Amino acid sequence: MAHIIVVGNEKGGAGKSTVSMHVATALSRAGKQVGVLDLDLRQRSFGHYAQNRRAFCEREGLDLPTPDYRELPEIDKDELAPGENIFDRRLSVAVSGMEQEKDFILIDCPGSHTRLSQVAHSLADTLITPLNDSFVDFDLLAQIDPQTNKILGPSIYSEMVWSARQLRAQAGLPAIDWVVLRNRLGAQQMHNKKKMGDALENLARRIGFRVAPGFSERVIFRELYPNGLTLLDLKDIGVKGMNISNVAARQELRDLMTALNLPDVQTNF
Repeated sequence: MAHIIVVGNEKGGAGKSTVSMHVATALSRAGKQVGVLDLDLRQRSFGHYAQNRRAFCEREGLDLPTPDYRELPEIDKDELAPGENIFDRRLSVAVSGMEQEKDFILIDCPGSHTRLSQVAHSLADTLITPLNDSFVDFDLLAQIDPQTNKILGPSIYSEMVWSARQLRAQAGLPAIDWVVLRNRLGAQQMHNKKKMGDALENLARRIGFRVAPGFSERVIFRELYPNGLTLLDLKDIGVKGMNISNVAARQELRDLMTALNLPDVQTNF
């Protein structure tokens, strides 16, 4: 059965699609069969990323390792059981169509609370939550006192993850390995970075997630998106020498894949 990776965060602009594409491509380059679903039916950032990649490969005559991106299937409402949610059925059919033939299924969730996102979280073997490294976004995980930064309680999103964990436990499934990524780490403001790190580690012990390094803010990610490329494709498209920023970004990806500790994955890039 496929190992299901869900990339979820109920705030936009945290880098979910960038993380999703790089993780999925890294797994493809490691020789794994990878299927991908994009549950943001409006924005479809990952879907556009995948389309850009296919178009670039066709235009340039390249065969880059690429995850198998699929649309959610349409379902005839007459096929639904009484009281069955159509989005539940669409997601179930999509996952069941890949779980026997894929090693991994990666599900990219929208930056808002939806029924699809809620159900997807209950399917996660590994949950990746990218988080901008700022207290502005910290309330995705917990409510804090604005004066003391003391943690007052879990956020609505954390409670949703807790509910997903309970559903998996009731079904006899393994616990979700929840990994929070510190994205857009800045080189400056070291005091604030340390306070953020301390707060995350404190919260991690309370509500049960691991903290891992994500991606820094870099121009390269914006440059790669229009052609559907990742850091791992640069040599294949003829980039012979990478600048210091690109080398550092590639190391961040190595560190991320190591931190995820996915089953039977060896990444040599």
